[in-house]
Amino acid sequence: MAFFSVVIPLYNKADYIENTIKSILDQTFTDYEIIVVNDGCTDNSVVKVEAFNDNRIQLYSQKNQGASMARNLGIEKAKYDYIALLDADDLWMPNHLETLKTLIQKFPDAGIFASSYKLVFSNGKNYTPKFKGIATDFKGIIPDYFETSIPYPIATSSSIVIPKHIFKKLGGFKPGISSGQDVDMWIRIASQYPVALSNKVTASYLHYIENSLSKTPILEKKLKDFNDYKQLEESNPSLKKYLDLYRIEYALQYKIAGERKKSKELYKNILKENISLKTKVIYFLPRYILMILLKIKKLLRKYGFNFSIYQ
Repeated sequence: MAFFSVVIPLYNKADYIENTIKSILDQTFTDYEIIVVNDGCTDNSVVKVEAFNDNRIQLYSQKNQGASMARNLGIEKAKYDYIALLDADDLWMPNHLETLKTLIQKFPDAGIFASSYKLVFSNGKNYTPKFKGIATDFKGIIPDYFETSIPYPIATSSSIVIPKHIFKKLGGFKPGISSGQDVDMWIRIASQYPVALSNKVTASYLHYIENSLSKTPILEKKLKDFNDYKQLEESNPSLKKYLDLYRIEYALQYKIAGERKKSKELYKNILKENISLKTKVIYFLPRYILMILLKIKKLLRKYGFNFSIYQ
């Protein structure tokens, strides 16, 4: 009996999917199945998957409906108890599943099992995020998931395992959200269950893919509805602060896009002590200056200089 069901949503990642699958097949822990969901690919991504001769790999297809529906289909088809998520352009180090298996055995009641990860930039440089208040050799339950996930999240869609029964209880990824559907899922889980972390770096996230959802203009995105978390925020100051940083990020993006009304509405709902003076000053800069700063930020990140206005 295998232990993990690895779920990969796939949409036009022909340049990356082969290496992604190879990184799974190179795992030291080998009791798993791989479920690839073709989300209406129009390139030769599917051909790359079909070229693998391994009976652990299963390929399902659907018309293009987005990552949420692709992940949900993969989870529905999964035979095993633990869902290991991996995006089609990210990589695992050989000890990834073994590390998370050990974490599951030590902390079986957790709702999310996570490892640390590194960000890889277009020039080949990489950066390993430092989690707030967490020692480099930490292995255990995170005392405060939301506080620790500022500014870098503990959970990402390529570095975690979630028990299948959690998805059955809380529901899957929301198909109505095109950007931030993963964050919405982590919020729902971390609000009700402990989160276990091994601070070993076992995954890498390609931080520069040009056709990723993060590059989609804000006006074309369907964002999470912050009203869904209103009651949770009232009783959880850490969650309120965590979400306020998303509010200011979206408020800045809307301002740059010329949507002043949406930008102001988001900013109005931020508890002002939850954002730094630097962030407030940046928000009130004229739009044309924000556009220049955004171009500079993208250029710096292209060359591996990673930073956050929220630190």
